[in-house]
Amino acid sequence: AARRTCTAALGLANSFSLSNARFRGAGRTGRSPGPGSEGPSQPPAAPPPPGPATTASSSIDGPVSSWPRPLPAWLNRASAKHIVKGNFMTLSARPKTVEPGEWIAHQVVEHYRVLWNFVRVIHEKDDDGKTICNRTTCPKMSAGKNHSYTWLNKNHEAVELPAYEYITLMQRWIAGKVDDINVFPTDPAGVSYAAESAPAEDDWVGRRSGFPKEFLGICRTIFLQMFRVYAHLFWDHFLEPFYHLNLEKSLNSCFSHFILTATTLDLLKLEDIEPMKPLIDLWAADGTFPPESKAYTYADVEQGKELMELSAAA
Repeated sequence: AARRTCTAALGLANSFSLSNARFRGAGRTGRSPGPGSEGPSQPPAAPPPPGPATTASSSIDGPVSSWPRPLPAWLNRASAKHIVKGNFMTLSARPKTVEPGEWIAHQVVEHYRVLWNFVRVIHEKDDDGKTICNRTTCPKMSAGKNHSYTWLNKNHEAVELPAYEYITLMQRWIAGKVDDINVFPTDPAGVSYAAESAPAEDDWVGRRSGFPKEFLGICRTIFLQMFRVYAHLFWDHFLEPFYHLNLEKSLNSCFSHFILTATTLDLLKLEDIEPMKPLIDLWAADGTFPPESKAYTYADVEQGKELMELSAAA
């Protein structure tokens, strides 16, 4: 039941479904549609680079006292609360009897499904036919003023796209990988339990369950791309629409679970999470991230405590 906390909290799961169930033994209902001709470019044949093509230093670097005001609303402790209390570490830790590749594949699908419930909120059209995230409001894919991301077009050239188009292309790229049985095999005959076989000399994560050598690298890229979407949601859309729709606690809950999972499974590194580092600092300081978690080790706890003091004084 706890595993469904994020989806249930958001209240949109029943109206959203992944194009294909990705659980061992699930039948294929058909491959996700290809990129087609929509948008200025197609998702690349190979994963995008592991980092943004254009990144400037964070505008909220250094001591908290030197950060430009006002601080983002999501750094106020009152706005950084969760819809439930509990240790999401229990949801991220791999059961001993589950093969590592199987667990990572499961986490990819679950977090992808949850994240796109939030994306639907900013991509659904209003009565006037406009979306909250559009070419005017978000002319580029960014996480604040000093972190922007480019996409590789079919010629593998880095191009700057409006956030709406970037996220749409990324969604297709991720769905294409998840629906590819050569990357995410679904044959139940390939299942093996972690305790049943010893590592081979030429081993890799997921080998014993039929996942290819490049599986882990693809999953890391998927998690990095999903992180970029979360970062955009916080920096550019936290107040409108999530706070105004009383969804900020749901967003916080799902993002903290995402960060704990990504760091626990080594799918995101410290440098990957820079745009959201202050929030991670805050959550480490307020106990959201337990000291034994890798997310906690990535945090500047003292800086998080300063943020808590600022919230208390406000």
